[in-house]
Amino acid sequence: MTIAIGEKLPQATLVKATEAGPDQVTTTDFFAGRRVALFSVPGAFTPTCSVKHLPGFIERADEILSKGIDEVACTAVNDAFVLAAWSKANEAEGRVTMLADGNGEFATAIGLDADSSAYGMGKRSQRYAMIVNDGVVEQLHVEAPGEFKVSSADYLIDKL
Repeated sequence: MTIAIGEKLPQATLVKATEAGPDQVTTTDFFAGRRVALFSVPGAFTPTCSVKHLPGFIERADEILSKGIDEVACTAVNDAFVLAAWSKANEAEGRVTMLADGNGEFATAIGLDADSSAYGMGKRSQRYAMIVNDGVVEQLHVEAPGEFKVSSADYLIDKL
């Protein structure tokens, strides 16, 4: 069942991609006491994710932060090393925090996992954006399969 607005994020461990290497962080700790814009992509280095989704959040990070958001974060069912390389390749450091969900446990726990086996990608996350306020989902925008509209930085800014 998909998480809903007003529900608390489940306890899960994500891996924060840092310059010093992977750093495990729980959802409870990461989202505690602050408002975070979290978006998810099906995979780092994939076309829509690399050409549209991540760049939009990088370009508009300051504007998002100016609207009462404490941090912009991205999650994907990739390992922390892949997300760190993707962040570096897109110059996202300091603008978008990468949170690896390597086994897809977070995506599954919130009911936003996806089977991308038909594309040779296995288990992934659906494309979405949410606002999390002190661990509680304040906004949730989930894309229809194959679309890129409601999870964009532009759309999210309009909703803030």
